[in-house]
Amino acid sequence: MKLLIVENEVPAADRLVLLLRKIDRSVMVTDVLETVQDTVTLLQNGPQPDLILMDIQLDDGLCFEIFETVQVDTPVIFTTAFDEYTLKAFKVNSIDYLLKPVDESALRAALKKYSKIFADKSPFRTDFRQLVNEFHEQYKGRFLVKIGDKYRSLQLKDISCFHITEKNAFIRDINGRDYGVDYSLDHLEGILDPARFYRINRECIVNIDFISHMTSYSSSRLQLSLKDQGQNDLFVVSRERVSDFKKWLDR
Repeated sequence: MKLLIVENEVPAADRLVLLLRKIDRSVMVTDVLETVQDTVTLLQNGPQPDLILMDIQLDDGLCFEIFETVQVDTPVIFTTAFDEYTLKAFKVNSIDYLLKPVDESALRAALKKYSKIFADKSPFRTDFRQLVNEFHEQYKGRFLVKIGDKYRSLQLKDISCFHITEKNAFIRDINGRDYGVDYSLDHLEGILDPARFYRINRECIVNIDFISHMTSYSSSRLQLSLKDQGQNDLFVVSRERVSDFKKWLDR
């Protein structure tokens, strides 16, 4: 089996190589890459590996940018120190999600799962690609909202943000009007395209196309100005999300 490791921490990559040799000497690590760009280049120009072990936070961004840039037909075992990306991982090519430091028994079980699913590679390759495409198409394209006794269908291009006000979730449209929505923000994160929408804090998800400019805010936070929105509304990127938010913008 030809296996690609995408990991920007050298000790973590070395540990994976040692564990793989211990678990199955027939596994051949074809390359160890540290960035989104190097991985995209390899997958665009080189032969696809049989399996990828992939960290989520890389030197030049989140690994999900790889899937947005190039068609990946290879199953992936994600290895990360963060558990907040589980849903996003399983919307791409994930067959397992291992938290660092990766345990030998967990990696062994993940490889066993891979072997069981892909024992007969050829037919599963076709089915897997179809499954991946289906997942990519599961992001919502519009929302049906109620206005009095009438209904309106909102396209994503006309939605500036989703926000929580007084414990209720709302959609805000291009004109700054709010509509109630029967989804939590946690659920919305899973059904919105992560290339377009980002959750800047616990109470707001913004559409990248509506961000007009950003300014520094107190305690190392960022304040966003959204197009056609009220000047009294504060759209603040929480301190712990600022670094990831900047990487998301700088793709």
